[in-house]
Amino acid sequence: MKRRVVVTGMGMVSPLGLGVEENWAAIVEGRSGIGPITKFDTSDFPVKIAGEVRGFEPADFIDHKEIKKMDRFIHYAVACSKMALDDSGFVISEENAERCGVQVGVGLGGLPAIEKYHDVLKEKGVRKITPFFIPMLIANLASGQVSILFGAKGPNTCVVSACATGTHSIGESARLIRDGEADMMISGGTESVITPLCVGGFHAAKALSTNNDDPQGASRPFDKDRDGFVIGEGCGVMILEELESAKKRGARIYAELTGYGLNSDAYHITATSPNGEGAARCMKRALDSGSINLEEIDYINAHGTSTGADATETTAIKTVFGDHARKLAVSSTKSMTGHLLGAAGGVEAIYVVLAITRGVLPPTINYRTPDPECDLDYVPNQAREKKIRLGMSNSFGFGGTNGALVFKEFLG
Repeated sequence: MKRRVVVTGMGMVSPLGLGVEENWAAIVEGRSGIGPITKFDTSDFPVKIAGEVRGFEPADFIDHKEIKKMDRFIHYAVACSKMALDDSGFVISEENAERCGVQVGVGLGGLPAIEKYHDVLKEKGVRKITPFFIPMLIANLASGQVSILFGAKGPNTCVVSACATGTHSIGESARLIRDGEADMMISGGTESVITPLCVGGFHAAKALSTNNDDPQGASRPFDKDRDGFVIGEGCGVMILEELESAKKRGARIYAELTGYGLNSDAYHITATSPNGEGAARCMKRALDSGSINLEEIDYINAHGTSTGADATETTAIKTVFGDHARKLAVSSTKSMTGHLLGAAGGVEAIYVVLAITRGVLPPTINYRTPDPECDLDYVPNQAREKKIRLGMSNSFGFGGTNGALVFKEFLG
């Protein structure tokens, strides 16, 4: 019999707050977390806005002597993993440690550390580089530090797939559980790269909004006047468990992860394939993997970045769902968080699970001017109460990489 995978714990930080409850309160209120960049001087930058995490103190989650060994993306991963484990009530012990794994991916990794210590090298010389520099920046040290600090001795890997990272991490973790390689996985995505090089680089690629005068209105997915995404930071981590193992310990089960698809556009390093054919194939794979009828999907948390690709994703959804696309609710929580890059899939998967468990559709805020090419129900500007049985989360990344997850209401 196929092993089933369920969600039993969640932890997150984002521009909307620290922890699941702060985040969900902001989502239901339709509140933006975008504001002026405070992490560096933007005087000479065309882009001056971002979705920064506020009020986060690493010392609330990590021993002081360990903090200096980690860049910010690792701080977030450790903190959210602790939140998720506490939420799940799962205790990693010597008896089960080899059946517990970690897969917390990151899109860009320790760019802040790279920029900082490049300056140190130039200004003060090689002897002033910290011995922790390399462990601070390596992508897999998010998973590595979580594994070490919490004693998980099973699979310990790291997905790096741009903006699809969090989605792929969760999907691949579920695959490990289904294949019998683990009974529990700490899984998700993390990112913290609001730095001069990153903001400058995305601006050079003409990807970012320059609506500096209206930060909270700058991220406007599916709106006709959208002018680019708003960069953000954060982390979203789930505890995934094999169903029978979770039931045996009396775990609270939020939802079942029942579908996962991944593929490639094989088209362009940054642009999506024409008419969203790759995204459409990916969503179809996610449905097929769980033997899900397309009419069963009630809600899609879209990739919805506030760029031209929003129209492509809309086309892909209509390709897959046909007439049912008009009955779907499709929203982009990036309108509130900004684009969290490698963390986006982890955070947005949690929002889908919360939408299912709490019967509320997250809105797409800043939806003011309809775009003829974006003509679905984007839950404009206000959250909406609705019973949701199955929800999908989409993530599409540079390099043509695509991912989709389907979560289902757990009925036993």
